[in-house]
Amino acid sequence: MSERRNKKSSLEAALEAIPIFPLPQAVLFPEAVLPLHVFEPRYRAMLKDCLATHGALVIAHIIGGEDEHGRLRIAPIAGGGIVIEDQVLPDGRANIVVLGKARLRLEELAPDESRPYRMARATVLEDLDTRVPDHDRVALVAAATMFVSEVKKHDPHFSFKMPATIDAAHIADLCAFQLLVDARTRQTILDELDPRVRVSLVLNQLALQHGAMMRSDGDRVLN
Repeated sequence: MSERRNKKSSLEAALEAIPIFPLPQAVLFPEAVLPLHVFEPRYRAMLKDCLATHGALVIAHIIGGEDEHGRLRIAPIAGGGIVIEDQVLPDGRANIVVLGKARLRLEELAPDESRPYRMARATVLEDLDTRVPDHDRVALVAAATMFVSEVKKHDPHFSFKMPATIDAAHIADLCAFQLLVDARTRQTILDELDPRVRVSLVLNQLALQHGAMMRSDGDRVLN
């Protein structure tokens, strides 16, 4: 893959009209790294325009139903990111890597016949100024570590790295992005701007998933 380190990428430069990549299962969090394969013609066009300008796009979770223009409805809060790697294949498809930069509130723009993809005006959302207690951060790290250990029993190649220096809010984001299974739950956590609540949500979900895996293992042993 070619890297975009030598190209100017800026989420801020794109906020007035940022391209939308709607996906049914993906939810992009700040600091998360998301590899994607781009194959539909409209999204090939989107990527071409994106790479030629600010290098930024929105990964929007599809929530079902249609809007007033007959388009699939997307969550109003989405992850904004920049393309940090891109490889355009000979047949026009592409492999890209997107780095999450911020939570965005979207105001979708009206359809434009000059482009086949959707656009939005976006506002960056900041976390509320609330402190996560140290014991909650410790509990989150412990829960994630236990869950990853359980996953590795089934898939020895599974990898999850938790940077030691980041705060609890970002740990919760990375856990939600990589460890939580249900996309709707991930979207709920992306929507949450209170770090304390976000940490609690991720803790509860990790406990539920860990319990489900343990029960599943027990059922296999009994059967």
